[in-house]
Amino acid sequence: MGPLHLLGLLVICTVSSGHILDEQPLIDGHNDLPYNLYQILQNNLTHFHFEENLSNDKLWGTKNCSSCHTDLPRLRVGKVSAQFWVAYVSCKVQYKDALAKTIDQIDVIKRLVKKYSKDLELVTTPEGIMGAFREKKIASLIGVEGGHSMDSRLGVLRMLYDLGVRYMTLTHSCNTPWADASPVDTRTPVHNLTEFGKVVVKEMNRLGMMVDLSHVSHNVMNQAISVSRAPVIFSHSSAYAVFAHHRNIPDDTLRLLKKNTGVAMVNFYPGFIHANASEATVHHVIDHINHIVDVAGIDSVGIGGDFDGVERVTKGLEDVSKYPELFDLLQSKNPMRWNKETLAKLAGGNFLRVFTEVEKIAKASVDQVPHQMWIPIKDLNEVDDETLWKCRTLWNNSSPTNYANTNKSALRLIQAMSIFALTLSFVTKRM
Repeated sequence: MGPLHLLGLLVICTVSSGHILDEQPLIDGHNDLPYNLYQILQNNLTHFHFEENLSNDKLWGTKNCSSCHTDLPRLRVGKVSAQFWVAYVSCKVQYKDALAKTIDQIDVIKRLVKKYSKDLELVTTPEGIMGAFREKKIASLIGVEGGHSMDSRLGVLRMLYDLGVRYMTLTHSCNTPWADASPVDTRTPVHNLTEFGKVVVKEMNRLGMMVDLSHVSHNVMNQAISVSRAPVIFSHSSAYAVFAHHRNIPDDTLRLLKKNTGVAMVNFYPGFIHANASEATVHHVIDHINHIVDVAGIDSVGIGGDFDGVERVTKGLEDVSKYPELFDLLQSKNPMRWNKETLAKLAGGNFLRVFTEVEKIAKASVDQVPHQMWIPIKDLNEVDDETLWKCRTLWNNSSPTNYANTNKSALRLIQAMSIFALTLSFVTKRM
């Protein structure tokens, strides 16, 4: 199924009656339920009842778990058609067991989908999303939130793709050795996007893995867009001009995003929406959506609620059941801008277009040799974290200390051999 066929399906849907989200797939770019499964159940799904409304559950209810917003009944009320479930691991495990924990999170996502296969379907393509939509299932996709999960290894990036990961956020709130996270915008840039970081972006393009720029610094946003051959995404970010938080997207980046034909999927977290988080409402989220449209155009906006990843919620967007209210309010406030066609783009049409183009570029790169660069040792040595070299070895399986001693010995041997060769050459000439 090609891009035109996908668009045709969307056009056919627009002529039917009912709520717009019954007619068009709502694709949310970011939900952290898997991390709650890790924290609360240690990924043991035996007694997790996703099929029940957990709003008042003793363990999962919002009175006891302020970051719990998701279950199947509320997803159905919210008319969610496709959800990126996020394989996130804490920055605290960077340079330790981040990769192993990421695999655990991918595993629990797959087990959750399998356990609830009557309602969920694991998909990895735009066609898969549309197929699940027709079957009235919730298409379930996997995103990795943070480049620290790939351990600065391109081979790992490729294996994550093979496991079904279809986007990776280049950083979380911590810098990697090759890219800065957004907190540096309030300080001094450390790495920006290094040469290895640029290769990471290029390899993601080659694979067909979407480059997610939520959480990265302003400089890295712009540099990654300039490097990427494919449209990029912001899986859960809002507009800096509406509220100046380093997690939001500045206008100059939004203009680059428009040229790149990427998509910014708006975050609902009140701390990113309004200066006084306790006063944040759905109307403020709409301000962010409209601003992105004003600057980058109607083709550049989507939805990335960040449910289950935040402990405070915006009034009117308290859980995953509230998406229809957002779309109804958008249309009632500005029916000239928000008609069926434009709401369809916001809901998922823009994301489907981006996903389709990312895959198209990957298919055109099928004969391209994978990038085989290893991260330079100097990049790792510049990391201000002693844990790195306690848990990582060099290409010769040695520690840096042994590596340094080995290098000195090798250098002495090379020098001796060079002197011997010169001497032999001199003697030969004299003979």
